[in-house]
Amino acid sequence: MSFWQSLYFVYATWYNKVNFPYLCPMFRQIQTLIIKELTLEWRQKYALNGILLYVVSAVFIVYLSVGAKQGNIAVPTWNALYWIIILFSSVNAVAKSFVQEHQGRQLYYYMIASPEAIIISKMLYNTLLTLVLAMLGYLVFSVILGNPVQDQGLFVLNLLLGSVGFSACLTMVSGIASKASNNATLMAILSFPVIIPILLMAIRVSKNAVDGLDWAVSVDKVLTLLAINAIVAVTAYILFPYLWRS
Repeated sequence: MSFWQSLYFVYATWYNKVNFPYLCPMFRQIQTLIIKELTLEWRQKYALNGILLYVVSAVFIVYLSVGAKQGNIAVPTWNALYWIIILFSSVNAVAKSFVQEHQGRQLYYYMIASPEAIIISKMLYNTLLTLVLAMLGYLVFSVILGNPVQDQGLFVLNLLLGSVGFSACLTMVSGIASKASNNATLMAILSFPVIIPILLMAIRVSKNAVDGLDWAVSVDKVLTLLAINAIVAVTAYILFPYLWRS
């Protein structure tokens, strides 16, 4: 038994034995749905492995093609390429949130859980998945292309906010696109207007972190990114029940 299998076994045993009487039913539903997502991801490792392979391959292609092998890559180019790779990795990871759920499973969810619990659990799980991809991409970038970031704390905070924004936006759009026939095209069209402001703010904050500027310079951008995340998450929470009933 591997380390991760042992860790998962310990957590599953603890989860089955411990009771949480103080949690409201929706929180219990959210917890159960997140455990379900983790279990399915663990059983279908090819999906996660494919995304991880995409991240590593994209970074290596950048290393071979933009002059990084000779140390000629500029810091703004490093920053832009990093966020482009993370964006497309997030799209590939989160796009399957509702698209892969067939009608029978959606009907089962409709009977056992509230729509609010479903959308919150999807956003939390996708945030965790996107954050793991972002941190892995940062590690691979640092090893292969070097690490020009001077303010690590601000950069990691920006990764967290960017992951929340990407996952909230793409989860909401994935739920909308799952109701249409050509869901891949619809998801790309609907997510573009919301993803662009999040991406621009994340690039600007990470640029300040790379340059080592004072946190006061980035406060307004961080607050703007936080506000966009809150608006997208609240909008998804309010509108998803109407979409789910259809």
